[in-house]
Amino acid sequence: MTLTKSVTDILNGTIESVKSVLPLEITVEKPALFTQPYTQHSIGVLIGMTGDAKGRIIIDGDEIVFGKIGEAMFGMMLEGEMLESFAGELGNMIAGGLSTFVSQRGFEMDITPPTVLIGQTKVYGFTKAFRLPVKINNVGDLMIVLMVELN
Repeated sequence: MTLTKSVTDILNGTIESVKSVLPLEITVEKPALFTQPYTQHSIGVLIGMTGDAKGRIIIDGDEIVFGKIGEAMFGMMLEGEMLESFAGELGNMIAGGLSTFVSQRGFEMDITPPTVLIGQTKVYGFTKAFRLPVKINNVGDLMIVLMVELN
């Protein structure tokens, strides 16, 4: 399996997962490669990937964006601990969808439990990563960061 095909499958799997999880109209912009550090701004979720594609996924956004997504999914605005718990669960759903997508393409991939990041956080410890900007109509933006190390 080539590196390019693997990264393409992971990016496509992430996009498909986001589209299937979020009950909102979204536009995914072109992914961009970058190097460390990544600065997360308000609230984020970090999920590890193990197996053929090792690495981490960060889903980063403002509290209001996570709150509006929660409202669209559950019919009520979420805040405080409920919002933080929801952010972790949203990350789980997106990473789980990615794991399913890539397993259908011959990858072995598992995910770790989510770690919710609150406040401004700098993330180091990766060589290269992809930024995948997601614009959600009438809600705001999420940034999905994929730090992938392939075997």
